[in-house]
Amino acid sequence: MLTRKLMFAVMFVLVLATGSLQAGGDPARGQELSVDCADCHGIDGKGDEDNPAIAGLDEAKHLGLLKAYQSGELVDEEETMLMFTEELSEQDMADLAAYYATLEG
Repeated sequence: MLTRKLMFAVMFVLVLATGSLQAGGDPARGQELSVDCADCHGIDGKGDEDNPAIAGLDEAKHLGLLKAYQSGELVDEEETMLMFTEELSEQDMADLAAYYATLEG
């Protein structure tokens, strides 16, 4: 009985892991969503003296940062990132991260 439960648990974890690998972002949709990001980070995502570059940022790292801003775990001085991320779905954030990962940093 314990072996059966253990096998079920392992299969469940593998299904979850596979689903998250397949649920990557869509760079084309991310480009459409990036209009608001360009106001601070520039059209090319290279930032300026006040805003960090996000072009070429690792997709998983970028997604993690967006989620951290959305949850309030990571806060910028004027909470600008919270304002921009609070309306984004998880898929929106994945799409943005995928798009910026395609740009040269």
